[in-house]
Amino acid sequence: MADQYKQAGVDVESGEKAVTAIKGMVASTYDQSVVDDIGGFGAMYSLQSHFAKYDNPVLVSGTDGVGTKLMLAIQANRHDTIGVDLVAMCANDILAQGAKPLFFLDYIGIGKLLPEEVKEIVSGVVMGCKQAGLSLIGGEMAEMPGIYKTGDYDLSGFAVGIADKKRLLKAENVREGDILIGLKSSGIHSNGFSLVRKIIDDAKLDVNKQYEGFNQPLIDELLTPTHLYYHYIKGIVESVALHAIANITGGGIADNLSRVIPDDLTAVISRHTWEVPTIFKKLQEWGNLDQSDMDLVFNQGIGMILVVPQEYEQAVTDYLSDAGQEYFEIGEVVKRDKQAVQLK
Repeated sequence: MADQYKQAGVDVESGEKAVTAIKGMVASTYDQSVVDDIGGFGAMYSLQSHFAKYDNPVLVSGTDGVGTKLMLAIQANRHDTIGVDLVAMCANDILAQGAKPLFFLDYIGIGKLLPEEVKEIVSGVVMGCKQAGLSLIGGEMAEMPGIYKTGDYDLSGFAVGIADKKRLLKAENVREGDILIGLKSSGIHSNGFSLVRKIIDDAKLDVNKQYEGFNQPLIDELLTPTHLYYHYIKGIVESVALHAIANITGGGIADNLSRVIPDDLTAVISRHTWEVPTIFKKLQEWGNLDQSDMDLVFNQGIGMILVVPQEYEQAVTDYLSDAGQEYFEIGEVVKRDKQAVQLK
């Protein structure tokens, strides 16, 4: 029967080898609250040590994938960082609500399960979890010939954090006079890649070529992993020096920042306060995109925006400098003027 299953395209033995190959890496992400190793029917994580720290503890969760950036990674046979993107897409979202990261689960759907390839993919997930302060406590590897072609796979993930209900970061905290501090992105992150791939095809770009203005081949620029912000801002998130955070993902700055701006206020951003990275300028040039296209799709160099009470501005910027996080003071919150966000 096992031979017939293998002939049908599912190799159980390879799956077992893959699990064995990743066990040590996965265990390196564990904290004291992880109850058991991977391999059980369900992943377990104890909340006992966390409850004493919160008056009214709330679990904050986020789930996501990496979009069509994954197609570029597969085409380039580069699987070691796409897992970082997966974790970041979930972890940065729960961080934006003020949550302390707890644990992560991943899912890999794949056409043909090759243990070494899976190990490479999971190494990126492990790297991302360490950068995000998450324990990787479980997941699923599903070999599905017929759904995925050999060489193809898909990733998704699920992050959980904890916060005190009264300390959640949200729009109702934001006040007139708050300062907007933009945190530098590492590049495109993991949004807008359907447009990126269209630009590559239409402009007949060679992703292995190093174009003018870059210090590495285009594929390296495109596959630069999404920046994880937890270790750079956790002290700020745990303090009273923050009213809200906007994680800049699909929809760009305006769409995402508007989520944390109350109906009676407007976030005014000055474009001249930061230099847009070369990759975005080149994509705009190659794709003949107007500014509205860029605003709608890309982060344009700002991966996260902190909404900071004016009296804490200096303390926050000092903290960011000490942490090594590059930032830009990009605007402020004023009384409502037509729309939630204005980029000038």
